[in-house]
Amino acid sequence: MDKLLLFDIWADYAHFKKYYTTTSPLTFAIPPKTTLYGIVGAILGLDKEEYLDYFQDGKCNIGIEIKNPIKKTRINLNLINTKSAKLMSRIDNRTQIKTEYLKDVRYRVYFQHQDDEIYNKLKKYLFEHKSVYSISLGLSENLANFEFIGEYEVAEIDNNEDWIDVASVLRVDSDYLSKGDIDFSQGDREYYSDKVALEMKPDREVTDYGQIIFEGNGKSIRAKPKKYYELETGDKCLLL
Repeated sequence: MDKLLLFDIWADYAHFKKYYTTTSPLTFAIPPKTTLYGIVGAILGLDKEEYLDYFQDGKCNIGIEIKNPIKKTRINLNLINTKSAKLMSRIDNRTQIKTEYLKDVRYRVYFQHQDDEIYNKLKKYLFEHKSVYSISLGLSENLANFEFIGEYEVAEIDNNEDWIDVASVLRVDSDYLSKGDIDFSQGDREYYSDKVALEMKPDREVTDYGQIIFEGNGKSIRAKPKKYYELETGDKCLLL
């Protein structure tokens, strides 16, 4: 496919729970690719038990660009055990959990899908600013908004040996890029690394985790990937 869709999503708060935190949940700085599958599924109205079927076998490529600087805060959540309460007004079993949130987030999503029906339907819904289900960033309380940026021609560049400025987050444990291919000498950049889920079976078993690197203020990263994508605007990105 030689085209992709660009759209922005944003919210006042977001929480993408790190799978290795339990009692005091921490958040990833970016939505994992599997989370974006759910957001696209919500926009299109795909059944929550079936939407992952549409994203199997490498059918979908997604790039993520950070548009607002990453800011984190912690909020105490009052959780209640609704299973043990006979009446909502008589809930005694309460607990307070300190939870890490992202504040004022905005991301740009680069989207490709091999299924023309899914691709064109998403393009139509984004253009009309239409969503079958409400979308949120990580938790249902974190309601989000979105904006269609456009559809762009894109060229896949292979066997690259040049340094380029990449707008999206980078996966550094692939055949196309490693940490050694990133220029960390730029003094006005803040680099972070994390390991996020990229692919998931319909039964929710994660089949692929990726080590990613991103710049905390949304600035581009200078790198030398063997393969990347260049939009007709000249912007360069990597797709996960």
